Amino acid sequence: MTREREREKITEKLEHPVSKTPRTFGQKASDFLTKWAGSWYYIIGFLIIMLIWMLTNGYFLLQYLNKGVIDEYPFILLNLVLSCLAAIQAPIILMSQNRQSHIDRMRAEYDYAVNRKAEKEIEEIKKQLEKIERKL
Repeated sequence: MTREREREKITEKLEHPVSKTPRTFGQKASDFLTKWAGSWYYIIGFLIIMLIWMLTNGYFLLQYLNKGVIDEYPFILLNLVLSCLAAIQAPIILMSQNRQSHIDRMRAEYDYAVNRKAEKEIEEIKKQLEKIERKL
């Protein structure tokens, strides 16, 4: 009975640390953005929006050319939007990657602790087997 209780205590102490840590709103948002921005839906949607934007600006540029007025800045707003998107998206993705590396580190520490406990139990079993062999 004492060995069973010891094993129960060992397994009770080893709760997975990732399951215990609550996520903040910012962490949830950065995880969602990273997951969504790394998908084909985002890439295809982004390409469609950029194509529509460029075609619309190209159409209006042709209209200005026909009137003799040249719009010198047809893609400056597009450049500004893309720069702002990159400036905002990059730190959010980095935050999510930092959080993921923290989770991976916690999992590695947990796995190490589990392996150490298993090693101790295996040593105990080996000692018991040696005792049994001596008695036989």
